[in-house]
Amino acid sequence: MIKKFIDKLLGKSSPGTKGGKPHFGKREEVPASVHRIDPALLDRRAAEVVHTLKAAGYEAYVVGGAVRDLLLGLRPKDFDVATNATPEQVKGLFRRAFIIGKRFRIVHVVHGRGREHEVIEVSTFRAYMDNSAAEQVSGNEKTSKHQLAGMQHAVDASGRVLRDNVWGPQDEDATRRDFTINAMYYDPETQVVVDYHKGIQDAQKKVLRMIGDPATRYREDPVRILRAVRFAAKLSALGFELEAKTAAALLPCQPLLADVPQSRMFDEMLKLLQTGHALATIAQLRKLGLARGIYPLLDVVVERADSPFVNAALADTDRRVGEGKPVAPSFLLACVLWDDVHRGWTQRLERREHPFPALQDAIDDVFQQRIGDVSGRGKLAADMREIWVMQPRFEKRMGSTPFSMVAQPRFRAGFDFMRLRADVGEVDEALAEWWQDFQQADDERRADLMDQAREEQKARQRAAQPVVRRVPRSAAPAAGAVPSEGEADGPVPQAGDGVATDAPRKRRRRRRKPSGAGGGTGEGGAPAAD
Repeated sequence: MIKKFIDKLLGKSSPGTKGGKPHFGKREEVPASVHRIDPALLDRRAAEVVHTLKAAGYEAYVVGGAVRDLLLGLRPKDFDVATNATPEQVKGLFRRAFIIGKRFRIVHVVHGRGREHEVIEVSTFRAYMDNSAAEQVSGNEKTSKHQLAGMQHAVDASGRVLRDNVWGPQDEDATRRDFTINAMYYDPETQVVVDYHKGIQDAQKKVLRMIGDPATRYREDPVRILRAVRFAAKLSALGFELEAKTAAALLPCQPLLADVPQSRMFDEMLKLLQTGHALATIAQLRKLGLARGIYPLLDVVVERADSPFVNAALADTDRRVGEGKPVAPSFLLACVLWDDVHRGWTQRLERREHPFPALQDAIDDVFQQRIGDVSGRGKLAADMREIWVMQPRFEKRMGSTPFSMVAQPRFRAGFDFMRLRADVGEVDEALAEWWQDFQQADDERRADLMDQAREEQKARQRAAQPVVRRVPRSAAPAAGAVPSEGEADGPVPQAGDGVATDAPRKRRRRRRKPSGAGGGTGEGGAPAAD
């Protein structure tokens, strides 16, 4: 009795418990006439993986977000398969298959090669684990047995799941998933959808509902808080909203995110911003009261999302994802943190520091203050640094600089960054257009563009220099003379007046004296021959 009370107090009760026993939902098989999934939206390679597993005598289904998107009439970008076969059994059925992961092992089945390759992720049905079950199961953690062999608990004091690598039946696998619309299984051969938690009904009602008690599920894995925000942002355009209980538990459970490793939080932040719904994600974070306190760098993004430059970067990222183009975290974060770099660089220049070392020092300070120590920071920092360091070099359009710039591997990212700066008025639009033409031009056109840049620079230098109007000495009025009619009454222009001269000054030619007695000059004033 005391143990049950403590478990309930700590939120360790199983999701959907009935009579003290876990409730894993009722299996419903929904035919194609009801769910109306279009088989043409299914990836052929995912169907082949399901067929191979079923032909070998195993259960296999397309699962998760792919089923949700198929129900909504969308073409999924990724396909996952769930089966009752173990990772070793799955690997043995495919020529190019690799077991990955430590906390939970899955299999990547690879189709194709190079950029055209496709990965189908295959996972084994997992059991729902509570503390009592963990005490009786030795587990399937073959790759992590040294860390978990002596562990007798599935959750810690806060309710976070510690042990989640035990195989189980399909109904338990459905229950340990998060949202009802992500817990459905589709058999492409029979075209039947298996649903345990009324996910199809929630999809029709456009409701995002957590399976079981939301607060308990957030305690099991606090990252589900971010997943809730991400799905709400992704599906908001289709009219989906978080169920009231699912949304109400988000803010009280937010402090749990402090226990999540920083490297994982960084990765989850990138998922929020780089899945094609960055602006919608910002709106959801503000709407749900989560605009601050989730992750320091994410706080900066939300704070600056309304500034023209960062807003343009977020919108551009959404556009590229929607068009199926790649996006890099280094580019988006370089846009978000450019204000810090530019401000620090300007302050150093005002102290008369050398421009290039000043820029490098400003970048180092930003990395230290904003990025911190996260997995992959080295490559990320190197790419961001290249983008920033290129910006002042775009002003140099003569000599070998333009050619060396376009030859750099990160030139396109640096140019896109400068292009965004031009779009918001931070850089002259003509400069962006010049580089746009230069990178695509042939040698002859590039020479013309460099001549154009040279003439523009000369014109700027002439405009910046003060010009003096010189008055011929013979025309200068004598002391005390009164100007005649038609002469200007004002003073003679001096240096710095900015008044242009009417004509260039002529050089006076000195007359050469005769070299000797009797010497004279010939015709035209030339010296006579000796």
